[in-house]
Amino acid sequence: MKRIIIFILVFIFLTALGGGLGYFQFVVKPQMIKTFIAQAAPPPATVAVSEAAADIWAPRLPAIGSFRAVQGIDVSPQIGGAIVAVRVESGQDVEKGARLFEIDNSVEQADLKSNLATLKNAEFTLERQRQLSLSGNTPKANFDSAEAARDSAAAAVERVRAIIAQKTLVAPFSGRLGIRKTDLGQYVSPGTSLITLQQLDPIYVDFPVPEKSLDLLKPDQILEVEVDAYPGKIFRGVIKTIDARIAQESRNVLVRGELENKKRQLLPGMFANVNVIAGAPAKIVTLPRTAINYSLYGDSVFVVIPAAPEAGAAAPLKRGPRRRRNSMAKRL
Repeated sequence: MKRIIIFILVFIFLTALGGGLGYFQFVVKPQMIKTFIAQAAPPPATVAVSEAAADIWAPRLPAIGSFRAVQGIDVSPQIGGAIVAVRVESGQDVEKGARLFEIDNSVEQADLKSNLATLKNAEFTLERQRQLSLSGNTPKANFDSAEAARDSAAAAVERVRAIIAQKTLVAPFSGRLGIRKTDLGQYVSPGTSLITLQQLDPIYVDFPVPEKSLDLLKPDQILEVEVDAYPGKIFRGVIKTIDARIAQESRNVLVRGELENKKRQLLPGMFANVNVIAGAPAKIVTLPRTAINYSLYGDSVFVVIPAAPEAGAAAPLKRGPRRRRNSMAKRL
Protein backbone atom coordinates (compact mmCIF):
# COMPACT_ATOMS: atom_id res chain seq x y z
CA MET A 1 0.00 0.00 0.00
CA LYS A 2 2.88 2.36 0.83
CA ARG A 3 4.47 1.63 -2.53
CA ILE A 4 1.26 2.54 -4.35
CA ILE A 5 0.99 5.83 -2.46
CA ILE A 6 4.64 6.67 -3.20
CA PHE A 7 4.14 5.85 -6.91
CA ILE A 8 1.07 8.10 -7.11
CA LEU A 9 2.91 10.97 -5.42
CA VAL A 10 5.88 10.62 -7.80
CA PHE A 11 3.55 10.53 -10.80
CA ILE A 12 1.75 13.67 -9.62
CA PHE A 13 5.08 15.45 -9.08
CA LEU A 14 6.43 14.52 -12.51
CA THR A 15 3.18 15.55 -14.16
CA ALA A 16 3.21 18.95 -12.46
CA LEU A 17 6.86 19.44 -13.34
CA GLY A 18 6.29 18.58 -17.04
CA GLY A 19 3.26 20.85 -17.22
CA GLY A 20 5.23 23.74 -15.70
CA LEU A 21 8.11 23.26 -18.11
CA GLY A 22 5.71 23.08 -21.07
CA TYR A 23 3.91 26.24 -19.93
CA PHE A 24 7.23 28.07 -19.63
CA GLN A 25 8.46 26.78 -23.03
CA PHE A 26 5.33 27.46 -25.10
CA VAL A 27 3.71 30.42 -23.29
CA VAL A 28 6.09 32.35 -21.05
CA LYS A 29 9.22 32.08 -23.21
CA PRO A 30 7.58 33.24 -26.54
CA GLN A 31 6.02 36.16 -24.66
CA MET A 32 9.41 37.15 -23.21
CA ILE A 33 11.04 37.00 -26.69
CA LYS A 34 8.21 39.03 -28.21
CA THR A 35 8.53 41.70 -25.51
CA PHE A 36 12.31 41.86 -25.94
CA ILE A 37 12.04 42.28 -29.73
CA ALA A 38 9.34 44.97 -29.34
CA GLN A 39 11.48 46.97 -26.94
CA ALA A 40 14.67 46.65 -29.03
CA ALA A 41 15.56 49.58 -31.31
CA PRO A 42 15.16 48.84 -35.05
CA PRO A 43 18.39 48.51 -37.05
CA PRO A 44 19.44 51.60 -39.04
CA ALA A 45 18.25 51.67 -42.63
CA THR A 46 20.94 51.37 -45.30
CA VAL A 47 20.63 53.86 -48.15
CA ALA A 48 22.79 54.81 -51.11
CA VAL A 49 23.29 58.46 -51.96
CA SER A 50 24.09 59.79 -55.41
CA GLU A 51 24.94 63.36 -56.31
CA ALA A 52 22.57 65.05 -58.74
CA ALA A 53 24.41 66.65 -61.64
CA ALA A 54 23.50 68.92 -64.53
CA ASP A 55 23.86 67.43 -67.99
CA ILE A 56 22.97 68.17 -71.60
CA TRP A 57 20.00 66.01 -72.59
CA ALA A 58 18.12 65.86 -75.88
CA PRO A 59 14.42 64.88 -75.78
CA ARG A 60 13.82 61.44 -77.26
CA LEU A 61 10.74 59.83 -78.75
CA PRO A 62 10.89 56.03 -78.26
CA ALA A 63 9.36 53.56 -80.70
CA ILE A 64 9.56 49.90 -81.70
CA GLY A 65 10.07 48.92 -85.33
CA SER A 66 11.68 46.46 -87.71
CA PHE A 67 14.24 46.62 -90.49
CA ARG A 68 13.39 46.42 -94.17
CA ALA A 69 15.64 46.17 -97.20
CA VAL A 70 15.75 49.17 -99.52
CA GLN A 71 15.16 46.62 -102.31
CA GLY A 72 14.31 43.00 -101.66
CA ILE A 73 12.80 40.37 -103.97
CA ASP A 74 12.26 36.66 -104.45
CA VAL A 75 13.98 35.71 -107.70
CA SER A 76 11.36 33.78 -109.72
CA PRO A 77 11.13 32.70 -113.39
CA GLN A 78 8.47 34.03 -115.74
CA ILE A 79 8.56 30.83 -117.82
CA GLY A 80 8.78 27.27 -116.53
CA GLY A 81 11.44 24.74 -117.39
CA ALA A 82 14.35 22.68 -116.09
CA ILE A 83 17.31 24.40 -114.42
CA VAL A 84 20.39 23.72 -116.56
CA ALA A 85 22.88 26.09 -114.86
CA VAL A 86 23.28 27.52 -111.34
CA ARG A 87 25.72 30.43 -111.39
CA VAL A 88 25.62 31.51 -107.71
CA GLU A 89 25.78 30.14 -104.17
CA SER A 90 23.77 30.91 -101.05
CA GLY A 91 24.82 34.08 -99.19
CA GLN A 92 26.85 35.43 -102.11
CA ASP A 93 27.13 39.16 -102.84
CA VAL A 94 26.32 39.87 -106.50
CA GLU A 95 26.41 42.91 -108.75
CA LYS A 96 23.59 44.18 -110.93
CA GLY A 97 23.24 42.09 -114.11
CA ALA A 98 25.03 39.02 -112.70
CA ARG A 99 23.67 35.70 -114.02
CA LEU A 100 21.92 33.64 -111.35
CA PHE A 101 20.12 30.71 -113.07
CA GLU A 102 19.60 29.43 -116.59
CA ILE A 103 16.53 27.46 -117.69
CA ASP A 104 16.61 25.02 -120.62
CA ASN A 105 15.97 26.97 -123.85
CA SER A 106 16.94 24.39 -126.49
CA VAL A 107 13.47 24.47 -128.07
CA GLU A 108 13.53 28.26 -128.27
CA GLN A 109 17.00 28.19 -129.83
CA ALA A 110 15.66 25.93 -132.59
CA ASP A 111 12.67 28.21 -133.10
CA LEU A 112 15.04 31.16 -133.32
CA LYS A 113 17.03 29.55 -136.13
CA SER A 114 13.84 28.78 -138.03
CA ASN A 115 12.52 32.31 -137.61
CA LEU A 116 15.86 33.82 -138.64
CA ALA A 117 15.72 31.78 -141.87
CA THR A 118 12.16 32.95 -142.50
CA LEU A 119 13.22 36.54 -141.85
CA LYS A 120 16.12 36.23 -144.28
CA ASN A 121 13.85 34.89 -147.04
CA ALA A 122 11.33 37.68 -146.35
CA GLU A 123 14.07 40.30 -146.68
CA PHE A 124 15.17 38.84 -150.05
CA THR A 125 11.57 38.84 -151.29
CA LEU A 126 11.08 42.42 -150.13
CA GLU A 127 14.24 43.53 -151.93
CA ARG A 128 13.11 41.92 -155.23
CA GLN A 129 9.72 43.56 -154.95
CA ARG A 130 11.40 46.91 -154.31
CA GLN A 131 13.48 46.61 -157.50
CA LEU A 132 10.45 45.53 -159.54
CA SER A 133 8.36 48.35 -158.08
CA LEU A 134 10.98 50.93 -159.04
CA SER A 135 10.99 49.69 -162.63
CA GLY A 136 7.17 49.57 -162.72
CA ASN A 137 7.00 45.81 -163.41
CA THR A 138 4.93 44.89 -160.32
CA PRO A 139 1.96 46.44 -158.60
CA LYS A 140 2.59 48.26 -155.31
CA ALA A 141 0.33 45.81 -153.51
CA ASN A 142 2.93 43.08 -153.98
CA PHE A 143 5.60 45.31 -152.44
CA ASP A 144 3.35 46.10 -149.45
CA SER A 145 2.63 42.41 -148.93
CA ALA A 146 6.34 41.55 -148.99
CA GLU A 147 7.09 44.33 -146.51
CA ALA A 148 4.39 43.06 -144.13
CA ALA A 149 5.78 39.51 -144.38
CA ARG A 150 9.26 40.82 -143.51
CA ASP A 151 7.93 42.71 -140.46
CA SER A 152 6.01 39.63 -139.26
CA ALA A 153 9.13 37.47 -139.54
CA ALA A 154 11.17 40.08 -137.63
CA ALA A 155 8.56 40.17 -134.85
CA ALA A 156 8.68 36.37 -134.55
CA VAL A 157 12.47 36.54 -134.14
CA GLU A 158 12.16 39.19 -131.42
CA ARG A 159 9.54 37.14 -129.59
CA VAL A 160 11.75 34.06 -129.45
CA ARG A 161 14.73 36.11 -128.34
CA ALA A 162 12.61 37.61 -125.53
CA ILE A 163 11.64 34.11 -124.34
CA ILE A 164 15.30 33.05 -124.36
CA ALA A 165 16.22 36.16 -122.36
CA GLN A 166 13.49 35.39 -119.80
CA LYS A 167 14.99 31.94 -119.26
CA THR A 168 18.26 33.52 -118.09
CA LEU A 169 17.65 34.97 -114.62
CA VAL A 170 19.92 37.90 -113.72
CA ALA A 171 20.20 40.15 -110.65
CA PRO A 172 18.14 43.33 -111.20
CA PHE A 173 20.23 45.18 -108.59
CA SER A 174 23.31 44.66 -106.45
CA GLY A 175 22.80 42.90 -103.14
CA ARG A 176 23.21 39.74 -101.09
CA LEU A 177 21.58 36.44 -101.95
CA GLY A 178 19.73 34.31 -99.42
CA ILE A 179 19.53 30.52 -99.23
CA ARG A 180 19.13 28.79 -102.59
CA LYS A 181 15.86 26.83 -102.79
CA THR A 182 16.42 24.87 -106.03
CA ASP A 183 19.03 22.50 -107.45
CA LEU A 184 20.51 21.79 -110.85
CA GLY A 185 18.13 19.83 -113.09
CA GLN A 186 15.02 20.65 -111.07
CA TYR A 187 11.89 21.66 -112.97
CA VAL A 188 10.45 24.98 -111.84
CA SER A 189 7.08 26.52 -112.62
CA PRO A 190 6.48 30.21 -113.36
CA GLY A 191 6.55 32.22 -110.13
CA THR A 192 8.52 29.66 -108.11
CA SER A 193 10.88 31.35 -105.63
CA LEU A 194 14.43 30.23 -106.39
CA ILE A 195 16.41 32.53 -104.08
CA THR A 196 16.04 35.88 -102.29
CA LEU A 197 18.02 39.01 -103.13
CA GLN A 198 18.33 41.86 -100.59
CA GLN A 199 20.04 45.21 -100.88
CA LEU A 200 21.49 45.72 -97.38
CA ASP A 201 23.33 49.04 -97.64
CA PRO A 202 21.64 51.31 -96.83
CA ILE A 203 18.75 49.73 -94.93
CA TYR A 204 15.33 51.01 -93.85
CA VAL A 205 13.77 50.86 -90.38
CA ASP A 206 9.97 51.23 -90.20
CA PHE A 207 8.29 52.15 -86.91
CA PRO A 208 4.89 53.52 -85.83
CA VAL A 209 4.50 56.74 -83.84
CA PRO A 210 1.27 57.97 -82.14
CA GLU A 211 -0.49 60.75 -83.97
CA LYS A 212 -0.14 63.10 -80.98
CA SER A 213 3.63 63.14 -81.64
CA LEU A 214 3.29 63.90 -85.33
CA ASP A 215 4.29 67.55 -84.89
CA LEU A 216 7.62 66.43 -83.37
CA LEU A 217 8.66 64.53 -86.50
CA LYS A 218 10.25 65.82 -89.66
CA PRO A 219 12.56 64.39 -92.35
CA ASP A 220 16.32 64.26 -91.67
CA GLN A 221 15.85 64.01 -87.88
CA ILE A 222 18.50 61.83 -86.22
CA LEU A 223 17.62 58.28 -85.15
CA GLU A 224 19.37 56.08 -82.61
CA VAL A 225 18.61 52.38 -83.04
CA GLU A 226 19.49 49.42 -80.82
CA VAL A 227 19.07 45.73 -81.64
CA ASP A 228 19.18 42.63 -79.44
CA ALA A 229 21.88 41.05 -81.59
CA TYR A 230 24.45 43.72 -80.62
CA PRO A 231 23.81 44.77 -76.98
CA GLY A 232 25.09 48.22 -76.07
CA LYS A 233 25.78 49.26 -79.67
CA ILE A 234 23.90 52.21 -81.14
CA PHE A 235 23.27 52.55 -84.88
CA ARG A 236 22.53 56.06 -86.11
CA GLY A 237 20.46 57.18 -89.09
CA VAL A 238 17.91 59.77 -90.18
CA ILE A 239 14.20 59.90 -90.87
CA LYS A 240 13.70 59.32 -94.58
CA THR A 241 9.95 59.85 -94.93
CA ILE A 242 6.71 60.04 -92.96
CA ASP A 243 3.58 58.29 -94.21
CA ALA A 244 0.86 60.46 -95.75
CA ARG A 245 -1.95 58.93 -93.68
CA ILE A 246 -2.82 57.85 -90.14
CA ALA A 247 -3.82 54.22 -89.57
CA GLN A 248 -7.46 54.21 -88.45
CA GLU A 249 -7.03 50.98 -86.48
CA SER A 250 -4.19 52.18 -84.22
CA ARG A 251 -4.11 55.98 -84.78
CA ASN A 252 -0.40 55.69 -85.51
CA VAL A 253 1.63 57.12 -88.36
CA LEU A 254 4.28 54.98 -90.03
CA VAL A 255 7.76 56.51 -90.16
CA ARG A 256 10.65 55.20 -92.24
CA GLY A 257 14.27 55.82 -91.31
CA GLU A 258 17.44 55.08 -93.25
CA LEU A 259 20.71 53.81 -91.79
CA GLU A 260 24.12 53.02 -93.22
CA ASN A 261 24.90 49.30 -93.11
CA LYS A 262 28.34 48.92 -94.63
CA LYS A 263 29.23 45.94 -92.42
CA ARG A 264 25.91 44.20 -93.21
CA GLN A 265 25.20 43.77 -89.50
CA LEU A 266 21.56 44.79 -89.80
CA LEU A 267 19.26 42.41 -91.68
CA PRO A 268 15.67 42.80 -92.90
CA GLY A 269 13.13 41.63 -90.35
CA MET A 270 15.28 42.36 -87.27
CA PHE A 271 13.58 43.86 -84.20
CA ALA A 272 14.62 47.48 -83.52
CA ASN A 273 14.40 49.80 -80.50
CA VAL A 274 14.24 53.28 -82.02
CA ASN A 275 14.79 56.66 -80.35
CA VAL A 276 14.02 59.79 -82.36
CA ILE A 277 15.97 62.88 -81.29
CA ALA A 278 12.88 65.08 -81.14
CA GLY A 279 14.30 68.44 -80.11
CA ALA A 280 17.31 70.58 -79.33
CA PRO A 281 19.55 69.52 -76.41
CA ALA A 282 18.78 71.26 -73.08
CA LYS A 283 20.55 71.48 -69.72
CA ILE A 284 18.72 69.46 -67.06
CA VAL A 285 19.42 67.80 -63.70
CA THR A 286 19.95 64.06 -64.07
CA LEU A 287 19.35 61.36 -61.43
CA PRO A 288 19.87 57.60 -61.38
CA ARG A 289 16.76 55.74 -62.43
CA THR A 290 16.83 53.74 -59.18
CA ALA A 291 16.54 56.96 -57.13
CA ILE A 292 13.02 57.67 -58.42
CA ASN A 293 9.95 56.30 -56.60
CA TYR A 294 7.10 55.62 -59.04
CA SER A 295 3.48 55.67 -57.88
CA LEU A 296 -0.02 56.38 -59.12
CA TYR A 297 0.08 59.81 -57.46
CA GLY A 298 3.28 60.93 -59.16
CA ASP A 299 6.98 60.24 -59.12
CA SER A 300 9.16 61.43 -56.23
CA VAL A 301 12.75 61.48 -54.95
CA PHE A 302 14.36 62.03 -51.52
CA VAL A 303 16.82 64.91 -51.07
CA VAL A 304 19.54 64.62 -48.40
CA ILE A 305 20.42 67.92 -46.63
CA PRO A 306 23.74 68.11 -44.67
CA ALA A 307 23.39 68.20 -40.86
CA ALA A 308 24.27 71.25 -38.79
CA PRO A 309 27.44 70.99 -36.60
CA GLU A 310 26.95 69.71 -33.04
CA ALA A 311 26.75 72.14 -30.08
CA GLY A 312 30.18 73.15 -28.83
CA ALA A 313 31.97 72.07 -31.99
CA ALA A 314 34.08 74.62 -33.76
CA ALA A 315 32.35 75.84 -36.88
CA PRO A 316 34.46 75.55 -40.05
CA LEU A 317 35.62 78.79 -41.58
CA LYS A 318 33.68 79.63 -44.72
CA ARG A 319 33.33 82.78 -46.68
CA GLY A 320 29.94 84.23 -47.32
CA PRO A 321 26.63 83.67 -45.51
CA ARG A 322 25.72 80.19 -44.31
CA ARG A 323 22.49 78.59 -43.22
CA ARG A 324 22.23 75.77 -40.68
CA ARG A 325 19.73 72.95 -41.01
CA ASN A 326 19.12 69.74 -39.18
CA SER A 327 19.81 66.44 -40.95
CA MET A 328 16.65 65.30 -42.62
CA ALA A 329 15.25 63.66 -45.73
CA LYS A 330 12.85 65.84 -47.59
CA ARG A 331 10.41 64.33 -50.02
CA LEU A 332 9.76 66.34 -53.15
